[in-house]
Amino acid sequence: MIKALGIGLAALLLFLLEKRIYQRLWNRNLRVSVVFSKHHIFEGERSQLMETIENRKRLPLPMLKVKFQTSRHLLFADARGSRTTDRFYRNDVFRIGGGEKITRYLEFTGGRRGYYTIDNVDLVASDLFLTSQLVDHITVKDEIYVYPRPFDTKEFYLSLQQQSGEILMRRHLLMDPFEYRGIREYQPFDDMKSINWKATAKTGELKVNEKNYTSLRFVRVFYNIQDNNIMKKDQCVEAALQITAGICAFFLNQGMQVACYGNGPDVITKAPMIIHSCAGNRQMDVIYRALARVDAQAPALDFSGLFEEILLTRSQGAYTFFVSPNHYEDFLDLVEKYQDAGGDYLWFYPVLGESEPDLVQGHSQAVRQIEKIKRRIRFLHISD
Repeated sequence: MIKALGIGLAALLLFLLEKRIYQRLWNRNLRVSVVFSKHHIFEGERSQLMETIENRKRLPLPMLKVKFQTSRHLLFADARGSRTTDRFYRNDVFRIGGGEKITRYLEFTGGRRGYYTIDNVDLVASDLFLTSQLVDHITVKDEIYVYPRPFDTKEFYLSLQQQSGEILMRRHLLMDPFEYRGIREYQPFDDMKSINWKATAKTGELKVNEKNYTSLRFVRVFYNIQDNNIMKKDQCVEAALQITAGICAFFLNQGMQVACYGNGPDVITKAPMIIHSCAGNRQMDVIYRALARVDAQAPALDFSGLFEEILLTRSQGAYTFFVSPNHYEDFLDLVEKYQDAGGDYLWFYPVLGESEPDLVQGHSQAVRQIEKIKRRIRFLHISD
């Protein structure tokens, strides 16, 4: 009896000691990371999320739960251990020995344009006998940009090709101060700065450097997702951002300089999109990232207040594209001002379904304005 009591007491002490050891040491030298394998993808593209657990101690963990959450717009292929409401919640269970490292890959698809993060990971472990719940909370920071898929239909592509031809025909020719075509005699209209003094000394007559010409090719894209209607056109708003991406990609691929402006607030900074003209692949990356971070659920900023000065006073040598799924008097008034000032532009208007929207209703100022500028509007149809 005494021997059995002693064994029971020893077992109890060992049990309490084991619990005490796990309470103090379970998360020591435990490294957990949850990261995206890529930091940017396009809508509809697949990628992976990588979970890594490394137990850098001898103490095994018979049960370890790794919990995290991210956007529901990242569509995971394996739904086991997860649930989706307003967010995507994941709960993975691991069994890891001392000195062991486990890596698990979770495949997902970028279901919708956006900027998504994983900010926190919750850990829940237990002792050897699964009688204790040991909890820890760690802060992580990983992000992924889901770029808008550039709009790509035959109708859209043909429109861009046509406008590209017009832009190249109307391009402005400017003197390039860094390129020289030769030397010629001085003329009264020449700038004194262009005199080539070395050639003048050799010939005894004033000579000037003749400059070469370079083509100024500058495209601006203004998207406007301001919506004064009660029912927000979510699909048309997303299509507007895809169209914006498509225009920018088309002209940047042709070596042109492209600027992009928009009144969708940034999901982080809350600022409008203002990207000044530049050329090259890096400019497209900047535009894609900015479009991914547009918060389409937040109220759009005032388009005219933001961009009237840029549109009307900084348009020399620029061809302008408007992308807007809505028409209202404030915006129409600004487009009309730009047209009256002689500005070249094309307005892409995304609409749901196959039929064009009925723009003429009554005899309001908006109707008169839209009739005046209607020849520069191209309707792009998107599926319901």
